[in-house]
Amino acid sequence: MKLATLKDGSRDGMLIVVSRDLKTAHVADGIAPTLQAALDDWAFIAPQLAELSLQLNEGHARRPFDFDPAACMAPLPRAYQWADGSAYVNHVELVRKARHAEMPASFWEDPLMYQGGSDDFLGPMDDIVLAHEEWGIDFEAEVAAVTGDVPMGATPDEAHGQIRLLMLANDVSLRNLIPDELAKGFGFLQSKPATVFSPVAVTPDELGEAWRGGKVHLPLRSSWNGRLVGQPDAGIDMVFNFPQLIAHLAKSRNVRAGSIIGSGTVSNKDAAKGYSCIAEKRCLEMIADGAASTPFMRFGDTIRIEMLDEKGKSIFGAIEQTVKRLERS
Repeated sequence: MKLATLKDGSRDGMLIVVSRDLKTAHVADGIAPTLQAALDDWAFIAPQLAELSLQLNEGHARRPFDFDPAACMAPLPRAYQWADGSAYVNHVELVRKARHAEMPASFWEDPLMYQGGSDDFLGPMDDIVLAHEEWGIDFEAEVAAVTGDVPMGATPDEAHGQIRLLMLANDVSLRNLIPDELAKGFGFLQSKPATVFSPVAVTPDELGEAWRGGKVHLPLRSSWNGRLVGQPDAGIDMVFNFPQLIAHLAKSRNVRAGSIIGSGTVSNKDAAKGYSCIAEKRCLEMIADGAASTPFMRFGDTIRIEMLDEKGKSIFGAIEQTVKRLERS
């Protein structure tokens, strides 16, 4: 089934069920008021949402309405936890190679992960509002998983059973702020503004054979200012799958229902597949030419991130955003 959160003036929005073709939807507040409420009691709530989804897809729902992604918040407008991994080690290797730094062998065995802000996610068509272009504005196209309760010390197999939903993410990065922050040795903060998520979150079964081995085996398309710049396969070259990423997070803590885990920038070794962030393109230019020539995003730029199934149909709906300048009164 496919789930979304409708803007209703509240912080957490209203839970809706969305049809498989993303054309219609149905309010689900009679079952659960919010997606977090559904995740908190998934065993009881999910079958009811699945029944409503079946009725909607078969044309038997009582009060369907046209689905509008622009009316949506992030599926989880705020979450108990947002932890972003770096499962595509090829991306990390390129970044380090561009600055002539050796990559530790441990990066292939132990995933990188940081904890981002989870109190203020953006909806799929909300603007990316920032104060300065000079900060080095970059998109990062990713896949993300939403969990149920995962106990401390869970194995990857145990974590796999707690993957409730999948969605797309734009983990916006401010590249020119990152070096000084990392130099402090304490991780990202100001260089990671609000993260953006796709209009809908889907249960893994919606992906069919594309969901296997804890990975999504489909291309992730990024179009910058209307031009397709990347379509790497999200399954290929993913060194750490979602169960492994979740188990890594749960090593020393309980992971509660509604936690979101990101894959990191989707990246393929085959450069012909394009890029899911500008930084990777710039790294390739630095390796080849000694200097980067592709600029970061500017005010007025647009980004569209989407994943299509084998029939060319959108699965999660599209993230479509415009970069705008912060105007303070």
